Amino acid sequence: MAQEIEIEFKNLVTQDEFTRLISHFHIKDEDFSSQDNHYFDTPDYQLKGKQSALRIREKNGTYTLTLKTPLEEDLLETNQRLTKEESESLLHKGAFPEGEVKDVLISLQIPTGSLHYFGTLTTSRAEINYKDGLLVFDKSSYLQKEDYELEYEVKERTSGEAIFLNLLEELNIPLRETDNKIKRFYLEKLKKD
Repeated sequence: MAQEIEIEFKNLVTQDEFTRLISHFHIKDEDFSSQDNHYFDTPDYQLKGKQSALRIREKNGTYTLTLKTPLEEDLLETNQRLTKEESESLLHKGAFPEGEVKDVLISLQIPTGSLHYFGTLTTSRAEINYKDGLLVFDKSSYLQKEDYELEYEVKERTSGEAIFLNLLEELNIPLRETDNKIKRFYLEKLKKD
């Protein structure tokens, strides 16, 4: 099964802080690429209720179905490659493909037939290697909203957190409680409903 533990630290930043960050790390416009995250849940938000999230990420002509589920302090990601046809069939017809993600959803007692697409978050992203991790610069647009975020993806929690907090302090960026993208999307969607 294509599963991995996701250990990441994230912080929302202002547009000015984002501009300072990309300048500090010498990131150019051409270093950014775009990706679309298409989100799914049941009408009564059963995935959200289990602190889980389901998306198709469309990036550079590839489609990856990802289910994120809680695992202690981190998240367990179950990933499955889709063809363009499988992706479009799930998005437009609700036809859920066979595979690892469906198997995990069944084990969580989430009826795949009741999952529906409820929106897209588009991210312009740049990434650089930074001190044994991956530093990610994201500008996201969804539901007429835009936000900016710095993420740090690591293999080891304790040292990764120290490096991330030190970087924020060094650049005089306050630590902010930051929900993940799907939760920010949900909160914005619930405001609109």
